[in-house]
Amino acid sequence: MKHFTKLALAGALAALTAGASMAQELYAPNLAYRTGPFAATGIPLMNGQADYMTMLNKRDGGIGGVMINAEECETGYSTEKGVECYEKTKGKAIVTQPWSTGITLQVLPKTNVDMIPILAPGYGFSPMMDGKTFQWSFNTPAGYWDAADMIIQYLESQGSLDGKKIAFLHLDHPFGKEPIPVLEQLAAEKGFSMVPIPVGLKEMQNQSAQWLQIRRERPDYVVMWGWGAMNAGAITEAVKTKFPMENFLGVWWSGHDADLALVGADGKGYKSISWSFPNPDAPVMQDIRTHVIDAGLSKTDATESSGVFYSRGIVISAILSEAVRVAQAQYGTAEINAEQLRWGLENLDMTAERIDELGLTGMLPPFKTSCANHTGHSGGWMLEWDGEKFVKVSDLLTANVDSYRALAAEKAKEYADANAPWPVNEACDATN
Repeated sequence: MKHFTKLALAGALAALTAGASMAQELYAPNLAYRTGPFAATGIPLMNGQADYMTMLNKRDGGIGGVMINAEECETGYSTEKGVECYEKTKGKAIVTQPWSTGITLQVLPKTNVDMIPILAPGYGFSPMMDGKTFQWSFNTPAGYWDAADMIIQYLESQGSLDGKKIAFLHLDHPFGKEPIPVLEQLAAEKGFSMVPIPVGLKEMQNQSAQWLQIRRERPDYVVMWGWGAMNAGAITEAVKTKFPMENFLGVWWSGHDADLALVGADGKGYKSISWSFPNPDAPVMQDIRTHVIDAGLSKTDATESSGVFYSRGIVISAILSEAVRVAQAQYGTAEINAEQLRWGLENLDMTAERIDELGLTGMLPPFKTSCANHTGHSGGWMLEWDGEKFVKVSDLLTANVDSYRALAAEKAKEYADANAPWPVNEACDATN
């Protein structure tokens, strides 16, 4: 059962609801980071996630008649605190949402033993796309290698990259290093040179040394893999040094409205690839306003709720909720466990029709997962700051996944070998 019509799914869940009077809750904790150097991005994301779950509880009585407990465990984006939160919540959780790539890498081997799925939407270890090897990990709907490929695709659509120079401005952290293997492969294929420019955690707000190097290198483009305070620091430095903003692009975590609002019209032309998009007219937004924001149950405000990151939080919770519904229908129980949710996450079929049924029209591209494909590879849009907000400046871009599928298999094997004995899903057909 990989796809449900609205009628079939509604019928299945109605049957579950009838027997759910004794149900307790679905415990889906979030390893939040509302504090620390990355709080500026964490807060709108967490608010969007929380508001969607609150909306489901208030509007629908939860999912399948079971209320959702989306309790937050604050990590401050610290790997050590993140692992502590994982250990604290794993006992009754049906999912773990680690957020930091560093935390994800630390809990990744633990989930094989604890049998709890990791949901890391648009982040984490890119070879997690190989569901046969990483059977408990999902970076749905798109991974960092997808982002790197789509950014280069977009740049190539503007003209040949042969002989061009791209500065890769990245956080000196597992997150920032993730796309390097694919960018190096693309550089060899397309004929451009890549200049890595790392930004240490203590340098995020003062990047004068990095932008001095950029001025010396005179790259044709700067591609940024930034997060939190690093984004604002880079954008303000780019404006200060008069780098042409139309040649400055970022990953989806570097496309936060508040960062660009700091420079306003001076940031016009800056771009960010994104697998989500804010649509204030989407039905789900009205339901959240009615049941959550107007009811005084939200921590958001009018500015934040219209932005990219708040709406992305909504999309993330919608993906998780859909996996819960799929699992409930498959197993005939409203109170699913972690192993059953894992099945739901690898049997998502987010068609355009289903996205509309969920009220998410225009907010994310269609995608589908399987036992072998734990990313979905939804594709994304290139967004551009117009001086006041982000707007779409491309049709849907889709990653050339086949070009790095062998690389993913190689890196997955390396990881499994280094962490042997590593269980794999032998029943999974890797071609799916």
